[in-house]
Amino acid sequence: MEQNGAELIVGLDIGTTKVCAVVAEVSQDRQLKIIGIGDSESKGLRKGMVVNIEDTVRSIRQAVDAAGQMAGCNIASVFVGIAGGHIMGINSHGVIAVQSKEVTASDVARVLEAARTVAIPSDREVIHTLPQEFIVDSQRGIVDPIGMAGVRLEVNVHIVTAAVSGAQNIINCCNRAGLHVEDIVLESLASAKAVLTDEEREIGVALVDLGGGTSDIAIYENNAIKHTAVVPLGGSTLTNDIAFGLRTPTKSAERIKIKYGCSLRDLVQMDETIEVPSVGGRPPQKLSRLSLTDICEPRMEEIFTFVDRTLVNTGCKDRIRAGVVLTGGAALIEGGVELGEQVFNVPVRLGYPTNVKGLTDVVNNPKFATAVGLLHYGAEKKLAQQALNEGAQSSQAAPAEVEDHEPIDNAQDPDGLFSRLMRRMRRWFQDIA
Repeated sequence: MEQNGAELIVGLDIGTTKVCAVVAEVSQDRQLKIIGIGDSESKGLRKGMVVNIEDTVRSIRQAVDAAGQMAGCNIASVFVGIAGGHIMGINSHGVIAVQSKEVTASDVARVLEAARTVAIPSDREVIHTLPQEFIVDSQRGIVDPIGMAGVRLEVNVHIVTAAVSGAQNIINCCNRAGLHVEDIVLESLASAKAVLTDEEREIGVALVDLGGGTSDIAIYENNAIKHTAVVPLGGSTLTNDIAFGLRTPTKSAERIKIKYGCSLRDLVQMDETIEVPSVGGRPPQKLSRLSLTDICEPRMEEIFTFVDRTLVNTGCKDRIRAGVVLTGGAALIEGGVELGEQVFNVPVRLGYPTNVKGLTDVVNNPKFATAVGLLHYGAEKKLAQQALNEGAQSSQAAPAEVEDHEPIDNAQDPDGLFSRLMRRMRRWFQDIA
């Protein structure tokens, strides 16, 4: 999508509590400049799954129209995030014989296809195949094997699958809202692109995206994804607890959670009070803020305990030497970092979107992490596609030299590996031409 000659990318985060659309302009130096933001209340999803098509379509239109109006453009295509309890991640292994003396892009494509050949139920589909490491003749830890000499090529990958109905319903809602879905991306991977540093990815980190309906986990080490998981508890669970415990409407409970919520009793003064709206026309009541904290702390501790148990059960707890990064709307609740350090027993920090220009003061909030991450993902994919197209044009000048190179599916490349492969192929093509 272009406007005035500039490439535009739109990230659409369809969450359980909110729908957020962010429009960015890609500059010549590949920097993202955010020029439009729109959000709306999400009414058609529950725990990441569409439960009402019409309500979801309406929420999408409201968010996209607001973002398009701010950016001064008509939005036609989007990169969409997906989450929910139906998401599952598995590790797989592929091995092939190298066709020539050196590993080529064709060999990389074949070994990834071999790794994808696993038994997956018919009601599930693969949305990501994420390379963890390549192995050439028993030499491990290789990130880019192209050009290396060897006779045997192996790869360890992490495969992310989703329920076919869950993914298709998201796409159908976007289509009915008049949008073309360029790609569908796991939300925790998108958030990781926005908030994690290169150093954290290298030494080991766990990203915990505290969304409305679910808490999504992505674990990195050596610049590769090691594990993904979903905890079916999120910010809306806490909102419901507050509404029930304080006998207040759900919308009022959400506002109280954001403004006064605290995850750690030690951070609240004994004399602090809050005004809580009542139901049925009754006058509002004044309560101690400690009573609200007594609701928030156990639920947040339960969510963190589930996450910690996941880290331990997958054998990844000892790998996260950089600690845990919390992001998402529910991460803003006061005391979350302190409580997280008590539960995880590792350093914890809040993750804010980075590496963007433009309306940075607006998106500088953990609740925009997924939407901004979708922009980074989209920019990387378009860059890889451009390199592939340029390579194809160059190959027409010398077809005999490059006929063994096959196009690679960049849709399965949220971590930029194929982007590097395409850049290397482009340099080869230019040298040949």
